[in-house]
Amino acid sequence: MSTTRTTVRTHWVAVRAMLIFTLVLGVAYAIVVTAIGQLALPAQANGSVVRSGDEVVGSALIGQSFTDAAGEPLPEWFQPRPSAAGDGYDAGASSGSNYGPENADLIAAIEERKARVAEFNGVSPADVPADAVTASGSGLDPHISPEYALLQVQRVAGERGLPEAEVQGLVESRIQARDLGYLGEPTVNVLQLNLALAELEG
Repeated sequence: MSTTRTTVRTHWVAVRAMLIFTLVLGVAYAIVVTAIGQLALPAQANGSVVRSGDEVVGSALIGQSFTDAAGEPLPEWFQPRPSAAGDGYDAGASSGSNYGPENADLIAAIEERKARVAEFNGVSPADVPADAVTASGSGLDPHISPEYALLQVQRVAGERGLPEAEVQGLVESRIQARDLGYLGEPTVNVLQLNLALAELEG
């Protein structure tokens, strides 16, 4: 009888502990963290959403392609770097190619992309920066280098009938400095640049 009572008491203690910790860690903690996120960093807590007017057009953290129905790059838009995530910038299939720098397939892909980017922008293959021909580790990087953005100015300006100096000034105004002044490299967010480009045309 004493053993049964002890077993029941032990189980009841375990059940109460489970209920208390479920409420504290599973409910209260989630509410507190969500509230702090919404109050202190609402944009980041909601996915760093980018809007055009009232319409959500993407996230500042996830790149996207600017292509036609056949997957060809649209010349009137700034283009992102290549993506190895699914069919390109698929947030559900984040990945890189995992090829090493001496992989024959990667080398061939880089040479092919370099020739294509050079022809598309009317420049020498030697002027094509590395990020124009290589995917990021996640395949979702929304940024390109200022060099790649500036490389595209002449094409974009020509396609839109805008002065090159005006488009170049737009790119330069969108260059994001190194984090904390020394981490990483300067970058340009392609989606935000293209939204600013659309606004520039009115």
